[in-house]
Amino acid sequence: MEHRSTHARKEYEQGSLDEATVDRDPIRQFSAWYDAAVAAGVPEPEAMTLSTATLDGRPSARIVLLRGFDARGFCFFTNYDSHKGRELTANPHAAVTFHWADLERQIRIEGRVERTTAAESDEYFRSRPSTSRIGAWSSPQSRVVPDRAALETLFARFREEHPDDAAIPRPQNWGGFRLVPDRIEFWQGRPSRLHDRLCFRRGPGGDWILERLAP
Repeated sequence: MEHRSTHARKEYEQGSLDEATVDRDPIRQFSAWYDAAVAAGVPEPEAMTLSTATLDGRPSARIVLLRGFDARGFCFFTNYDSHKGRELTANPHAAVTFHWADLERQIRIEGRVERTTAAESDEYFRSRPSTSRIGAWSSPQSRVVPDRAALETLFARFREEHPDDAAIPRPQNWGGFRLVPDRIEFWQGRPSRLHDRLCFRRGPGGDWILERLAP
């Protein structure tokens, strides 16, 4: 049976985005929009699409969770030996995308990627539930496994080896990445597909330059 794309149309009428009112610091503007998404009850507002690429330009994307941000950048955590971890190590440039459909908003962030410090990774790892910490040890992320039973066996073995939740150490191949942005674009849906797109990009001196893009 042939699948046909739908022709459904939605008008975007919830808000606007203007140069006169946007915060000239894109990190503060992100924080304001993120807080609004939380207040509006958007499901998992921290969920973001992480896009990476190999050295020869082959892209891949997946959903990860934002686990902190400040003026330095946007942090997430993973197994460094995973598909994304290997790509980011070989090609330390990436992009993340937030889509908050309920608010008719999207944010795109691009930049270089660096590893967080060991202390930052340790702190976040300790904050995770014990089952998640055991899972980090027992999953050879992105590798082929024979079946689910093999994963459950690994989990049970590591659980037995680390009965004290407080003593579960962080695996050396698990930790954080920080996306250091050089481009942040805020998108607000508008009627007639004349959407608002305001883009901040780093200038030669490191200051943020604000520009409006055609939708």
